Amino acid sequence: MPKPTKGPRLGGGPAHERLMLNQMASQLFEHKRIQTTETKAKRLQPVAERLVTFAKRGDLHARRRVMRQILDKSVVHELFTEIAPLVENREGGYTRIIKTGFRKGDNAPLAVIELVLEPVNPKPKRAKKAEAPAAEAVAAEDVAEEEVAEVPADDADVAETVEEAEEAAVAEADAETAEVAEEAPEAETEEAPAADVAEEAAEEKAE
Repeated sequence: MPKPTKGPRLGGGPAHERLMLNQMASQLFEHKRIQTTETKAKRLQPVAERLVTFAKRGDLHARRRVMRQILDKSVVHELFTEIAPLVENREGGYTRIIKTGFRKGDNAPLAVIELVLEPVNPKPKRAKKAEAPAAEAVAAEDVAEEEVAEVPADDADVAETVEEAEEAAVAEADAETAEVAEEAPEAETEEAPAADVAEEAAEEKAE
């Protein structure tokens, strides 16, 4: 059993609703835009887009399938020969709904449903995907070259710092050796008078 459509039913019964939507779709393809209530426009949109999808196929089976809903052969011919080529590059979204306010008598919300026949430029998806890895590869090569160019400079800097540290250590060692050499004679001169004083004290005690 087919699943019933959600929402309010248009017309007195399901057969009346189908006939109403088919006739509105025929008028839409003939005039390219029609004004109706917002509820009817929303129910008509999937029906019309499905018929346009059949028209894009262009074969005999699709034409017979459309003629089951649209009985006017001139409208079917216009749909297959004029409308389908204009939406050949468009992947869905063949209609648009524009709200136009409220009706004066019963304050029902009105809307205009129209065909989207503007030319569309398909996005070059594959070109972008092909360019992205190439750009990443070029960027990686540039980074690798920069790192290779920076490594010798860093090694040279490290060598210079090592040489400077060694020179500084040698200079400090020489300075400490010189200070020790200068202090040694002073210590000998200070220890000599002390030894003389000790000898004189020992001689006085012996006497």
